[in-house]
Amino acid sequence: MVFVQTKFMSDTPPTSLSLTTGVVIPAFLEASNIEMLLKEIQKQVPAAKIVVVDDSPDYDTVNVVKEYGHPNVTIIHRTAKGGRGSAVLEGMKTLLGLDCDRIIEMDADFSHPPSQICPLLKEASERQLDLLVASRYLPESEIHKWSLGRRTFSIASNHLARFLLRVPISDYTNGYRVYSRVAAENILKHCGKLGSGFIALSEILVNLAYRGFRVGETPTIFTNRVRGESSVSVREIRSALIGLGRIYLLKRRLTAPQ
Repeated sequence: MVFVQTKFMSDTPPTSLSLTTGVVIPAFLEASNIEMLLKEIQKQVPAAKIVVVDDSPDYDTVNVVKEYGHPNVTIIHRTAKGGRGSAVLEGMKTLLGLDCDRIIEMDADFSHPPSQICPLLKEASERQLDLLVASRYLPESEIHKWSLGRRTFSIASNHLARFLLRVPISDYTNGYRVYSRVAAENILKHCGKLGSGFIALSEILVNLAYRGFRVGETPTIFTNRVRGESSVSVREIRSALIGLGRIYLLKRRLTAPQ
């Protein structure tokens, strides 16, 4: 295993990066946010190929993206809510088919600042990381407009995950990440078996870390959504806790003597 903790947040302006960048955005009832987000992403990385994987029960988000009509933006609408993890895997598969070298995973609700995309890509490339996590729990990070209950639950969940899974990353559950192509290929091969929701974030982290990929983290600014609806349900939280036990068993298998 190679773990690399980084504590650098660049204010580098948007630049033309040599690697082909893909962005996967899991979405659920995000019609009020999605067009503005797409514009902000393309402002930062004009050539980025973007895949929105929408699990909404209606077609409002789909219609907004279709009306936006940019050739670099693909919308995938699923008739049932498959969960964040499966949405990310489906988006990754599409982006790998579009020959992307790096894949950004981010939320649709502006909790992950698009202005950090270029610094994240730059840092992941300079440090030769296969996975760079934008962490909410490094000393330089900031969290805004989050209720005490949500913050307490998130911190407790991450402490439990780190205690059980032993990857020295402070934030197992933030979905603002950069993946290398080889990491994404590995994820599609090995992940998505232990849960389809947010638990997939921890499953991906453990799979990559214990299979020898270079994993690191960097500070971020997280702002709770101000529009739209949260996709986190009580059912998903319960499934995540069950999934954490399954990932612990996965970690045991990956670290067992051969």
